[in-house]
Amino acid sequence: MYLPSRFFYLLGGIIFIFVLGFVWPVFLAIGQTTLLALAATLIVDVLLLYNKSLKLRCVRITSRLMSLGNENEVKLRIASAAGIPLIIDAVDELPYQLQQRDFRLKFMINPGERKLLVYHVRPLVRGVYNFGRLHLFLSSAIGLIQRRLSFEIQQDIAVYPSIMDMKKYELRSAMSATANFGIKKIRRIGHSYEFEQIKEYTRGDDYKSMNWKATSRINKLMVNSYTDEKAQQVYCLIDKSRYMKMPFNGLSLLDYSINSSLVIANTSLQKQDKAGLITFSDRVESMIRADRNRNQLKLILETLYKEEESMLDANYEKMYPALQRTLRSRSLIFLFTNFESVHSLERVLPALRKINKSHLLVVIVFENKELIEYYNAEKKSLKDIYYKTIAHKLAADREQIANELRHYGIQYIFTRPEHLSINAINKYLELKSRGMI
Repeated sequence: MYLPSRFFYLLGGIIFIFVLGFVWPVFLAIGQTTLLALAATLIVDVLLLYNKSLKLRCVRITSRLMSLGNENEVKLRIASAAGIPLIIDAVDELPYQLQQRDFRLKFMINPGERKLLVYHVRPLVRGVYNFGRLHLFLSSAIGLIQRRLSFEIQQDIAVYPSIMDMKKYELRSAMSATANFGIKKIRRIGHSYEFEQIKEYTRGDDYKSMNWKATSRINKLMVNSYTDEKAQQVYCLIDKSRYMKMPFNGLSLLDYSINSSLVIANTSLQKQDKAGLITFSDRVESMIRADRNRNQLKLILETLYKEEESMLDANYEKMYPALQRTLRSRSLIFLFTNFESVHSLERVLPALRKINKSHLLVVIVFENKELIEYYNAEKKSLKDIYYKTIAHKLAADREQIANELRHYGIQYIFTRPEHLSINAINKYLELKSRGMI
């Protein structure tokens, strides 16, 4: 049994009346009457809340897996078998990873009513999240006491790389189907490499695709139809070094890279290409050869789920030989890394140029939004002006890194972390439509 603030307010008022009774004796009788009334009401309230017929049923409903960095829905279904209306404070024991200590839902439920409560959680760390007991603090309309009911509905939910983003950006067979998601359409230049069929000419078809032999046989204009070349290898190469621990909006750069890698893998498999994964820091750690069997996406998802940042620097000298041994044919490689300065790029540029010579390399260059907002803000003190100058130099280094990559013919994506997935898909579609893979 718990005593809410209403009880103490009333008790404080009665004590004040008794204090007045020392000056004016008439208040002593009033105080005694009020105290007896409070005690009687308290007994009634106890009998109402501790009645054996007062029963509640509770169920927590969540998805089997939660997505990292997304708003995941959690539902509480509560059914009342009590004979009186109840005012309820619901306290759900959230996983410690969420760091929410003041979570509370307050609502009223009538006799025989069923309530569906919905709230959202945004996990920022991969792993197993334990949802504990659900505590309901019941009050009647009188509101002098609260009764606590606890329900053992503990659940362990695994938080995986963002499956929501993967489904959100899933490509359909026609590129126009993805226009609503913000995926831009790429104008096709020339032909793809793979012949599909001979079809009857329709307005808008390329005259260069005209098949004159088929036209002469059936006396109708016929054209060759081409489709994107399939079974190409697409690898996500993830740097797990200490520079990838930098946080943006609660997630580290490694987490953004992992979410984006899952989206790219799903997209490439949807386009009938082969998806693979390589992670490294001071050495190559995880390696999944590119394939397009039905278990490939699950294998990549499980591998990404277990990845963690390393406290060491990335060793490109060890990574390059392992990459050459694994990739026997030309592949599209998305390199997720974080170059803090031009000097850090220059140290690994020889390895990047060697990779780009044998494969099509796309380097992710992260734009520091917080740094840009800082140096765009107005500064007044000399100290702030000095910091603004340093911030401007660091931001300019990122643009110089992009220029260096362009100078050596290396493809890159200059993006903010929150826009990484959509920009990576756009780049993949662009390169594929141009036949560069």
